[in-house]
Amino acid sequence: MKKLMALMFASFCALTGPALAYEAKPIVIPGDQAYPESMSAASDGTIYISSLAAGGIARVRHGDSKAEMWIKPGAFDTRSTFGVLVDEPSKTLWVCSNDMSAAGIPGPSSVPGAFLKGFDLVTGEGKFSAAFPGTAHMCNDIVVAPDGTLYVTNTMAPQILRLKPGAKNLEVWLENDLLVPKNGAGLDGIAFGSDGNLYVNTFGGNEFFRVTLKNSAAGTVTKLQTSRPLQNPDALRQLSGNTFLMAEGGGTVDRVTVNGDEVEVETLKDGLNGPTSVAKVGGTVWVGEGQLSHLFDPKQAGPPKLPFQAVPVALAK
Repeated sequence: MKKLMALMFASFCALTGPALAYEAKPIVIPGDQAYPESMSAASDGTIYISSLAAGGIARVRHGDSKAEMWIKPGAFDTRSTFGVLVDEPSKTLWVCSNDMSAAGIPGPSSVPGAFLKGFDLVTGEGKFSAAFPGTAHMCNDIVVAPDGTLYVTNTMAPQILRLKPGAKNLEVWLENDLLVPKNGAGLDGIAFGSDGNLYVNTFGGNEFFRVTLKNSAAGTVTKLQTSRPLQNPDALRQLSGNTFLMAEGGGTVDRVTVNGDEVEVETLKDGLNGPTSVAKVGGTVWVGEGQLSHLFDPKQAGPPKLPFQAVPVALAK
């Protein structure tokens, strides 16, 4: 009898397991100005979410269905918050902060410029701040190399900046005219592949690039051919090998695989409401619906759909 019950239970799990993965509820991000811009997940499943309009950092503990404010808007002289990255070896949450007042988005505080900020991953206290050099700057997204070096995209210039371990200031690591978009915003998502190269996209240019590294120095920049046209590619996170998760503002979350100079783009889910960010927890990809068109063009797009949310998408093998 016990063997029969065990067999029935195993069969039940086999039948219902995949379905249950799809039953995860969206994460609610409170506030009528939340406009999530980026997300990053820790190994324990905690997700951190930035806000382009309200600023600050929200946090969602694994299993919760509602985000809570963790780093208050304006804390540590932050403004609008963009890219976030969990860096567990250094116990740091890295955050991009930008003054978006010229675009009609004042955000909290009144500090001009663009900054890379570091917050203690346990306490949330600010512990590092580095200003972007130059006058054309927007700190967009961040990736960390195995040696702890940070690489950061600059949306307002064709630049990738670098912060070496122990350094106090950001340096321009790469500047290349190939990364200038044909129209609109420039560099956005950034991620390392297993080949040791960096991969980046351009939000307004709808392009995807590989940047080779030679002894930590910037090498060749190559525009890659995508299997279909991209529409406002945004967040980029490594999934495994040279396969990545990517949000497209046009309404999709994708799995993208680089083979040589070609990129296979597989849509995991479409019909999303202006997706800007992705975070993987187990077999689920959480996609932040930024709804940025409602922020930048409210007369045309109207008010955003509330509440703001991160949508679960099951990651099929």
